Amino acid sequence: MNPSYSAKPAGNCTSAVSGPPDENSGSPSRVDCAVVIVTYNSANDITTLLDALPAAADGLTLRTIVVDNGSADATVGLVRGRNDVHCIEAGANLGYSGGINVGRQHAGAYSAMLVLNPDVVLEPGSLREMITVLNDPAVGIVVPKLQSTDGKVYLSLRREPSVTRAIADGLLGHLLPRRPGWLSEIVRDEASYSSRHAVDWAGGAVLLISAACDRAVGPWDEGFFLYSEDTDYAASARAAGFRIEFLPSARARHRGGGSGHSNKLTALMAVSRVRYMEKRGRHPRAYRLAVAMCSVLRLSDPGHRTALATVLSRSKWDALTASLQKPSAARRTISRT
Repeated sequence: MNPSYSAKPAGNCTSAVSGPPDENSGSPSRVDCAVVIVTYNSANDITTLLDALPAAADGLTLRTIVVDNGSADATVGLVRGRNDVHCIEAGANLGYSGGINVGRQHAGAYSAMLVLNPDVVLEPGSLREMITVLNDPAVGIVVPKLQSTDGKVYLSLRREPSVTRAIADGLLGHLLPRRPGWLSEIVRDEASYSSRHAVDWAGGAVLLISAACDRAVGPWDEGFFLYSEDTDYAASARAAGFRIEFLPSARARHRGGGSGHSNKLTALMAVSRVRYMEKRGRHPRAYRLAVAMCSVLRLSDPGHRTALATVLSRSKWDALTASLQKPSAARRTISRT
């Protein structure tokens, strides 16, 4: 783990509703599923997600933890108003991995952990269906079929990153969706989304993780503030001997864009991809050049101009993350009233 991104213990967070003690305290009963949701200015989504959870669980016992990364909107107030959710205010933006790690520390005893983006809605029975797949101890992670709000298939499945795939995706983009797998990290062929099968990894909007896999992998790497943390976690799960299973009969709607859009986030996505390849030792210099090339081909987009300048200048990487970690002025004002 990059020492600049050391894990923040849960004791540094202000709990809006006291979270359950950890599993070793003996206090909370074991639940079928602990649900960890990391929010950041998610007032438009969080209520719809939370309202849909009971039908998705279909009788399973849940413990739901919302970790708020310093929202400046009404997110915390909406969550605090519920008696079925533990709300933990981080007080700053810890990033996705950091938020998940805080949620893990407050999750108590569970048979599985469900990690959710706030901008998803699980369909009725989907969680129960996913959790049955974990009856196979070889399966460590289950991912559902994601659909956009208009019902289109959300291309959430991924292949392991490589230099060749990065170059091909940079050159071709959405063209030739049926191209060979070694020429695309994104699984673009919609036929692949119609049957259950093992995958390298999938976008982290909805991940059901077995307790055994969670214990084996441990905390999420906070060196990935946002983006590529799901790639890294899946790689660690596979290295620990677990399979990642795509279950298309379980579905969720994903609005997308819940983290917002900005030039900084485009740059952060590029940097996180390079960080992953550096961590895994897979031709990081060549991959860095491939990511830079992708931005060169899209210089009309200001986000890609920022990404190119940032990827090529390592001295800017930590400063970029630090600028996103700071609580907003609006949040500080709210805290004083």
